[in-house]
Amino acid sequence: MTPKGASTYMPKKPMSKKSIFKPSTATAIIIANMIGTGVFTSLGFQLVGIQSGFVILLLWVVGGITALCGALTYAELGAALPRSGGEYNFLSKIYHPIAGFTSGWISSTIGFSAPTALAAITFGSYLSAVFPVLSAKYLAVGLLIILTFVHASNRRTSGGVQQIFTFLKVAIILVFCVLGVMLVDDPQPINFMPIEGDLPLIFGSTFAVSLIYVNYAFSGWNAATYISSELEEPQKSLPKILLSGTFVVMICYVALNYIFLYAAPIDEMVGKVEIGVVAAQHIFGETGASIMGTILSLMLISTVSAMTLAGPRVLQVIGEDFKAFRSLSVTNKDGVPARAIFFQSAIALVFILTSTFESILVFAGFALALNNFFAVAGIFVLRYRQPDLERPYKTWLYPFTPLIFLSVTLWTVGYILIERPDEAFLSLGIIGSGIIFYFLASLFEKSKNADSELST
Repeated sequence: MTPKGASTYMPKKPMSKKSIFKPSTATAIIIANMIGTGVFTSLGFQLVGIQSGFVILLLWVVGGITALCGALTYAELGAALPRSGGEYNFLSKIYHPIAGFTSGWISSTIGFSAPTALAAITFGSYLSAVFPVLSAKYLAVGLLIILTFVHASNRRTSGGVQQIFTFLKVAIILVFCVLGVMLVDDPQPINFMPIEGDLPLIFGSTFAVSLIYVNYAFSGWNAATYISSELEEPQKSLPKILLSGTFVVMICYVALNYIFLYAAPIDEMVGKVEIGVVAAQHIFGETGASIMGTILSLMLISTVSAMTLAGPRVLQVIGEDFKAFRSLSVTNKDGVPARAIFFQSAIALVFILTSTFESILVFAGFALALNNFFAVAGIFVLRYRQPDLERPYKTWLYPFTPLIFLSVTLWTVGYILIERPDEAFLSLGIIGSGIIFYFLASLFEKSKNADSELST
């Protein structure tokens, strides 16, 4: 039965071996999506209210465990419902097409466009801090335009670029952390063991609000589900891809924040965006910091690249299901949704040119948290409604893993509503606009069907 307001989805012919992404590329997409703006900028905001080394590191451990719980749940959903589109695919089939469409609307307008803009802005900020003559804004715009054309070309070029930059990113992080321990002669007097006063911080609003920055930094653990239809044996490979990518990132995040706090004074990092440059100054000196700032900026290329690659697949499947957006499903001769890529990049450019960094981060984090919340909750609905559905992979430690994710997410979302209502209501407004566009698309669908019936 065709969902109301959506056209029937017809599976495409199997792709040739050369036309699909390898598991290594999908893992690279996850790692690159996650390791980007968040970990290199959010510590400065967290230190405004939390200056305990133990609590800061705990934030990243809790965020990592939450992401792993989400990845374990998504692995079952992705294996049971193997089609590109991520939450759009899951929510459409589990709840109703309106839920899927709204989720896809969030992903396309906030979920990928906003983080792409943030990563590009951070790239420009780091590089312009080293070379003041360069404009941070124009650097961000230039990077986005170049990568848009790269990923709108073909999968071989797209996947190759992604793997190279992601490998370099992880290698640079490991080298940075090792050198940080070796070269810092006078570590900062910060305690990484629990001390008196930590417990009230952990259960207070400051910790919950800081978690939204951490959860934002971990967002992207679900990226491989956006290209499920383009993976080799997705039902077998997807769980391994999601878990391995998320675990690698969790280790990198904890190590990076340890080094930041170990090397640089807290008062120099509070409220700062370029945390990596500040820490590098204390590890390598001014000249070394300039070199490291350049390297860190180049690392963000893979983040912008990964989001430019994965996000448009949501627009593509929306175009396949809704005639009003059919043009977004058009692919080039290599099967790449070039129009959807250009459309998402255009939205990201608007963010770069018009919005402030922190406001984008908070309202994007809030909307993404809601999106992931309903997708993870869908595992309970799917198991209840379709107990006989083939599940090549089942969530480990179910139902505890999805419940942990849901509890942490609900806690942070609640505090954002209380502490940052402007960003929260802006996110809710964008979600509401998605519902409106769904009904407009449904009316367009009915009109087209009526015209077709009259013509026959």
